[in-house]
Amino acid sequence: MVPLALLRNQRDLTMTTQTEKGQAFRALHQRDHAFIIPNPWDIGTARLLAHLGFEALASTSAGYACSMGLGDYEVGREAMIAHVAALASATNLPVSADLENGFADAPGVVAKTISLAAAAGVVGGSIEDATGRAEHPIYEQALAAERVRAAAESARALGFPFTLTARAENYLHGRCDLRDTIQRLQAYQDAGADVLYAPGLTSEDDIATLVRSVDRPVNVLMGIPGASLNLSALSAIGVRRVSVGSALARTALSAFLRAAREMREHGTFTFAEEAASGREIAAMFETRQT
Repeated sequence: MVPLALLRNQRDLTMTTQTEKGQAFRALHQRDHAFIIPNPWDIGTARLLAHLGFEALASTSAGYACSMGLGDYEVGREAMIAHVAALASATNLPVSADLENGFADAPGVVAKTISLAAAAGVVGGSIEDATGRAEHPIYEQALAAERVRAAAESARALGFPFTLTARAENYLHGRCDLRDTIQRLQAYQDAGADVLYAPGLTSEDDIATLVRSVDRPVNVLMGIPGASLNLSALSAIGVRRVSVGSALARTALSAFLRAAREMREHGTFTFAEEAASGREIAAMFETRQT
């Protein structure tokens, strides 16, 4: 049986580490330039991204779902929490979790999702205003803001800084209404969100208008059709964080499919000429740089 004092020491050490990660993650958003937060989909890709020198990581629900042979939003809360726990333990970097819509409509359940994610070791998480229902894809603004408020209250009750990101999903569901999107993000800001995010915005003018309209750090999604701005340009208009969602996972799957089709359709294996060497990959995993 593990002595109670040892358990307490382990708990205190975990909290200290999470506090340090939480503070470091907050600080990234307070600089005068944007940073890239790439999206691994498993432990291996998390360690590779850490090796390459990125400062923080964010999970991707779609990327993880693909790795499990599922569609996006088909991974339940229990499996997703286990996944983000694995990512959080893979490196010493701060990790923010893609928590979809909190896995429920009710604000109380959303709040519980935040506390579960925090217990899993992440220091940030996003809650979106998409319902997951095709007939009514976006929550009414009042309910959406109430859900963010519940998430924020849960985050503030933790013993370390937890960065809550609120997402307005209009553009991903064909509702290309910049005014409504900004109004929603302003409401989420008032509800306590620390970072604001409207995936699907690609126009430099639209992004700049959003940044001017809120007083929280703004995350922008790149790696999607029409999103061609680089990090310097995004920094210049005031964006503070740039993610790529499932783009890295989809890029890897694209290479896999090209290689598989070459074998199946032509019986050739030229794809291997562009593959990273086993020695190179092994060396990255051995160093475990964070």
